[in-house]
Amino acid sequence: MSNSPLVVYTKLSPNHSGQRTHSIDRITPHCVVGQLSAESICGCFISTSRQASCNYGIGTDGRISMSVEEKNRSWCSSSRENDQRAVTIECASDKTAPYAFNDAVYASLVNLCVDICQRNGKSKLLWLGDKNKTLAYAPKSDEMVLTVHRWFANKSCPGDWLYNRLGNLAAEVTKRLTGGSTDTGKVDVPSDGKTLYRVQTGAFSKRSNADAWAAKLKAVGFDTYIVQMGNLYKVQVGAYSQKSNAENMMAKLKAAGYDAFITTKSGTAAGTAKKSAAEIAKEIYNGTCSDARWSSWGNGADRVNRLKQAGYDPSEVQSEVNKLF
Repeated sequence: MSNSPLVVYTKLSPNHSGQRTHSIDRITPHCVVGQLSAESICGCFISTSRQASCNYGIGTDGRISMSVEEKNRSWCSSSRENDQRAVTIECASDKTAPYAFNDAVYASLVNLCVDICQRNGKSKLLWLGDKNKTLAYAPKSDEMVLTVHRWFANKSCPGDWLYNRLGNLAAEVTKRLTGGSTDTGKVDVPSDGKTLYRVQTGAFSKRSNADAWAAKLKAVGFDTYIVQMGNLYKVQVGAYSQKSNAENMMAKLKAAGYDAFITTKSGTAAGTAKKSAAEIAKEIYNGTCSDARWSSWGNGADRVNRLKQAGYDPSEVQSEVNKLF
């Protein structure tokens, strides 16, 4: 049993029963009842007096954390039998019923479920919709089954918002497992062989939400762009060949009150609106690049080719560059 490579933060809880006594054939998503960060979800389970934990947490921005390694049984579902065989996931949600998830959290839940199934040799995720039917069902070797906390305790967890979507969740995960679209998560290595470090501030299943978030950041001075990765639109700020520069930008975002993290995963430019020649010239002057494909606009023939690929007139841009110099 391995752990998910999607995890960006780990703070292990002492609250678990050690290695599982049953192989993994269930996934149990929960709601945190609060728009918590990935780090804060882990923090909920550090104290031994809490007597609770989960395997993974999904923060309000879609980032994934780990509280209990997948090989171990967490204390999450009020059922020893369920937790022995289920990967448990606490998800950031609204504080009041129906405890809705935002787009980033739900998208990450789909991605995490796909990853859990793949690493455990499953090609189907099932939602049977009935407690007795589910608990009596013996999953086939390639099947994973969804269960819920409310079946084992007097709780509404995971809330009606997700409960009413569990059929859709199972269908989407199974689609991806059987050849549908998914987030490949490939590391972006440009033609010059240097890995690019990108600062990401959000991931959304709807392009309109990504556009709104990008506009909000631009309004306070951050130059953003949007890339598409699978079914997600990801808002990023800068692509750097040196990790230290990405770390500096991440620190600026956090100081301004925005959550961010560094990723090396590639994506496809999502067709953001073109900038003016003067704006591109300013990027060239400052050594930056708003196009997700490159860390800079380059020089000479490289610059000409990149500008053409991005839909700009190299001569017009060069004229604006000359004015700056």
